[in-house]
Amino acid sequence: MTEGPTGTAAAPTAAPAAVRTTPAVGTAHAKAILFGEHSVVYGSPAVAIPLTSLNATARITAGTGGLRIDSDLYSGAAADAPPRLQPLIAAVQSACARTGADPDLLALELTSSIPYERGLGSSAAVAVAVARAVAALTATRLDEDEVHEVVMAAERIAHGRSSGLDGRTVASSSPIRFQNGVVTPVEVGGTFEFVLADSGHAGSTSEAVGSVRARMEDSPSEVGAVLNRLGALAEGSLSRLAAGDVAGLGEQMDDAHALLAELGVSDASLETLVAAARGAGAAGAKLTGGGRGGCVLTLARDGAHAAQIAETLRAAGAARTWQTKVEPA
Repeated sequence: MTEGPTGTAAAPTAAPAAVRTTPAVGTAHAKAILFGEHSVVYGSPAVAIPLTSLNATARITAGTGGLRIDSDLYSGAAADAPPRLQPLIAAVQSACARTGADPDLLALELTSSIPYERGLGSSAAVAVAVARAVAALTATRLDEDEVHEVVMAAERIAHGRSSGLDGRTVASSSPIRFQNGVVTPVEVGGTFEFVLADSGHAGSTSEAVGSVRARMEDSPSEVGAVLNRLGALAEGSLSRLAAGDVAGLGEQMDDAHALLAELGVSDASLETLVAAARGAGAAGAKLTGGGRGGCVLTLARDGAHAAQIAETLRAAGAARTWQTKVEPA
């Protein structure tokens, strides 16, 4: 989730580093916000889960004559890349500044199964993958905070001033609680089977966040109460996750979706998928991410039920679906 435009902080510059001649690879996975969309921007907690079945992989080799990028969106010199590639370029430059690599002497091959503009942390995952690949190329150790700063350099360009939730979740192998930049692990006491459905419509996090901000300025008491309730659901979900309470967590997901719809960040495509999931017996269903398009997250009773829900969602118009599970570490 994002909070509006801001400048980009300068990265520290490391001493020139030796670059190995063999390719280096970095990976990261997608994420889904389970609770706390929009309210996290105003200081409330959010709970997010990793989506390990969707991944971004950066493969970096030594090159010559300027940074070259090879990806599904664009292949060619970074100097000629379209605006939507600027977050990726910023991640490369930030990672190089921290490791001593020269970005003009690198070639980047990027592959990703994470759909763009769906609220699944695509830009953050790509930045983490890039940071890890550059670090491996230069035999440099970047700690979690340094990797996160690389992500933030990209996120500021992609979305505006980022809360940091995406960057922290795509780098974590387990669910996290996030509040005001502080990350804590989430205890999971049972298996939760989720189905994610793509509405087929791109979401705009910055647009959705801006619309909520405008409503907050017009009706601070009313909108503030909704945001507080969203934050309370996020906090309350921790005990449900710890207890392995599928039914209870599902009820909270339904409640959260109703509040997000009240904020005006749902749309017809999301409502259709939420209704279809509930008709298929989902324990809970809600939009995930900024809204106004993007994806729906649903909770099934078990793996077989998840497969049934996925089929129902595709029949209801989902462009694609994915299944994932959250279970005890």
